[in-house]
Order: sequence, then structure tokens, then C-alpha cells
Amino acid sequence: MTNECRHCKTELTLKFLDLGHAPPSNAYLTVEDLSHPEITFPLRLWVCSSCRLVQTEDFADADQLFTEDYAYFSSTSKSWLAHAAEYVDMIVDRLSLTSDSHVIEVASNDGYLLKNFLERDIPCLGVEPTKSTAEAAEALGIPVLQEFFGEEMAKELPRADLILGNNVYAHVPDINDFTLGLTESLKPQGVVTLEFPHLMRLVEFNQFDTVYHEHFSYLSLLSVTKIMASAGLRVFDVEELPTHGGSLRVYACREKADHASRSKVAELLAEERRRGMEEDEFYSEFQSKAESVRNDFLRFLLDARRDGKSVAAYGAAAKGNTLANFAGIKPDLIPFVCDAAASKQGKYLPGSHIPIRPPSALDVDRPDYLVVFPWNIMPEVRAQLAELSDLGTKFVTAVPEMKIS
Repeated sequence: MTNECRHCKTELTLKFLDLGHAPPSNAYLTVEDLSHPEITFPLRLWVCSSCRLVQTEDFADADQLFTEDYAYFSSTSKSWLAHAAEYVDMIVDRLSLTSDSHVIEVASNDGYLLKNFLERDIPCLGVEPTKSTAEAAEALGIPVLQEFFGEEMAKELPRADLILGNNVYAHVPDINDFTLGLTESLKPQGVVTLEFPHLMRLVEFNQFDTVYHEHFSYLSLLSVTKIMASAGLRVFDVEELPTHGGSLRVYACREKADHASRSKVAELLAEERRRGMEEDEFYSEFQSKAESVRNDFLRFLLDARRDGKSVAAYGAAAKGNTLANFAGIKPDLIPFVCDAAASKQGKYLPGSHIPIRPPSALDVDRPDYLVVFPWNIMPEVRAQLAELSDLGTKFVTAVPEMKIS
């Protein structure tokens, strides 16, 4: 546990969010696990009054969160596969990448993205600490280093024309060491692209369910530019993306590289300041918004049980685990959750112990209401389960507010 900012070491005094105690969000349980004690950690966020980095109160180490049997496989989502393919098309053209280039992806997961470079004969390397996903990528022919990325290990890597990381920057416990590793791995004119959920959107749309122990940091462009500058990197472009409820894709290079700074960087920094992201008041009211969503969701579930309506959930995602544990939901209110990932089926959600079944279970036990935990892929889920809707099942999301359709 520490009460100092993970980046600038300023004492942390402003609390952003307290979700009580919860187990790691991807620590899915087997039947045998249900007979043993379950480890939980406080899930609290603090705001640095200096650099404005929002961060977890540290109780869990990375190796307790990202284990060998880590169950999240990026290729499970068709929309995420499409997003990765579109990114590769764009970045290959923008940076004129060829067979003489070199690409490194940090947190390469199961090869969902690097396989697109492989198809173009562009040399690439994945860095992925979780054995289960790394082996899936290696089966596709992608070389993978099964290690945590940082400055020291980066010294052993070949220099890259492109280093990319999608939804990893928020996951690293030592964000300074990670960022120095990016600098170390980069060619003089190389480019880093990082995608991460945008803190501004998290607050705007009340996305408290994206908070979990695996997310050590919650990032604004204001904080990211400071962190990168301290490691000798300059953010020269930024894009706003719809993924995960609103994300940023930042483009960075070495401080003296030739890449011209785009106006979008200054514009978005000004927007964050205009919204008050440099002021304490921006962060101090978030707790009550999260509690309001929790209360509305619990009220819906209790009313459904009172009225004799059946409820199930879809998507054994970290978002759902955060919501279920914050609300104290158990199988009496949501008897099962379905997920397309075979690695999760037959297991149980951490904390709530809701059993995970394959999507085919919905054909046997069609619910009156289906709660979609990963609200960010609701269109994809509705398309996949269109027949269920035709039969009368109503779809439910709780964040940013209760919606039944």
C-alpha cells in the first residue's frame, strides 16, 4: 500500500471513488475454488493534486492479477478484431511500414492484432506476460516474449519503428518504468501509439464499472502528456475513439523527432481544462453518481424477482464483476451469465459466484430480462442474440443509467 502518486510521488489526499472490497476482476473460480477462502482487496481510487493521475490504492501486485490462466482473450470479440484490423490498415499507410520495418506490441494478448502485420510480412514481436494468451499468439506464428514490459527488459529488444499498446497503459503498476521502456525501445524517428479509456468520458458517462484492480491508472491527456514528457516522449497527435465507452489513441515520439505536432493535441488539452479536470471539484462528486447507478440496478433486480420475472446476464466481463460486487449481487438475483469464451465457461464470477454458461444456455432457459454487462459492445450482442429479442426477452444495461429495451 502507498499513499504517494505513482508518477510524481505527491501525497494523495483526494479520494475519487470507493467501491468497497472485491477480488481481482478476472480471477474466475472453479467448482473447487468455491470451497476455499477468496482473496479480496480494497477497490479505491485517488486523484493526484499535482499531475492529476487517477490511480488505485495499491494492495495487489501485477503477478496476482495477470496469472498464467488469465481468461481474457481479445479475439473473442468480433468488433475488437475489426477495430484491430482497421488500425493496422491505417498505421501501415500512415507510417509507410514495410518488410524492412519492425513492430512491437506490448500486451499482445492472443495475437488478435499482430496477425495483421504477419499477413503483410511486416516483422513483429509481441510482449505478453500471461502464458495462456501468449501461447495462443505463438500458435499463429507470432513471436512472443512472455514477460512484463519495462525499461530494463526493453534494453534487450530490437529498436522499433512502431510500438503499440491497446488497453495496457492503464494496466501497468509502474507507469514511469513502462514509459521509459517505450523510449528505450524506439528508433529515433519511431512512433508509439497507445489506446486507453479516456477519464473525461468515464466521468461524463458515469462508467464506474470500468474500475477494477487490473486498471492501476485512469488517464486524461493532461496526465499522459506529463508522464510521457518525463520519459523524453512528446505526444504529437491524438484521436478520440468510441471504443470502451470513449477512448484516446495518442501518438508519441522522441522529444526531438521530426513528427509535427497536430492541433488536436492542444484542442483536447484545452477541452479537459475547460471541463475542470485540473480542479478538485471535477472528481469529488463521482462517488454519489456510482451509488445512484448501483441503487437503481438493485431496485430493478429486486422488482423483477418480486414480479416473478426471470433474469440472466451476458458477458462475463470485468465490468460486470465490478458492478456485481459493488452491488452485492449473488445468484439469487442473477442465476447465470453467458459468455462466448470457452476459457470462462463452467467457471464462476469472482466475488458474486454467478455461474458462467455458454450462450446456448439462453435457448434452454430464455430469460425475461437479459442484463448485458459489457455495455460497450451492446450492438454486437443484440445482433448475435436477435432471435432472443424476437421471442420477447428485453435487454438491460445499468451504466451509465438503467435502460431496458
